[in-house]
Amino acid sequence: MAAKIVVKDLSFSYNHQRVLSAVNLMVEADSILGIMGPAKSGKTTLLRIFNRLCDLIPHVRIEGEVFLDGENILRPGLNVDRLRKRVGMVFDKPVPLPRSIFENLAYGPRLHGIKDKKRLEELVERSLRLAQLWDEVKDRLNESAMKLSGGQQQRLCIARTLAMEPEVILLDEPTYGLDPISTLKIEQTLQSLKESYTIVLVSNNTWQVARTTDNVAFLLMGELIEYGSTHEIFTVPKDKRTDDYISGRFG
Repeated sequence: MAAKIVVKDLSFSYNHQRVLSAVNLMVEADSILGIMGPAKSGKTTLLRIFNRLCDLIPHVRIEGEVFLDGENILRPGLNVDRLRKRVGMVFDKPVPLPRSIFENLAYGPRLHGIKDKKRLEELVERSLRLAQLWDEVKDRLNESAMKLSGGQQQRLCIARTLAMEPEVILLDEPTYGLDPISTLKIEQTLQSLKESYTIVLVSNNTWQVARTTDNVAFLLMGELIEYGSTHEIFTVPKDKRTDDYISGRFG
């Protein structure tokens, strides 16, 4: 499959503390890459580098390259706002805007110049359908998003990202703290989305990674220990540390 993101010799540190060391990997287009590893392995940092949220961290040093469709997104002068529109991010804890369900989704597109009411309505409905939330909220679009359940709020945040029409979706522990039913709905949503989007999923739940991803990167203390197809890594891992982690011997 074609590569959407290519990472070459990527190292990252802040305050002279190394977080990532010479990472090399590829994210295939229209697939789900799972990034797993114990705490403080650099998983979230890698995710944030993909849409330059790392720029918000003071005293950082980045070495190496990250290519999105062949363009180095770490180069000076890159239009970061345009990048973040192409590469959206969903965080571990849902943070809906204190507005209506409709306005949560319409707010971003409006900021980017979409004013036509019909176009906004189409975007909202399409995004909610993609996030498998439309049937649950279609009669409540003018109600506050704060009234939604935790699982619904997380799917709303996914829909809000989709409303910006990105090419890549980054998810940092999107089912953290959710009940099994809500977790299943989000996993089903991701499976349907990968037909049209490239997805990178950070998860501490190895079973979730095994269920939902196509390829896996295992990070340990900032180093990429193993990268490959999900099936191979979960059945015949090449590195003993990978086997120990997915078997629950540490982590």
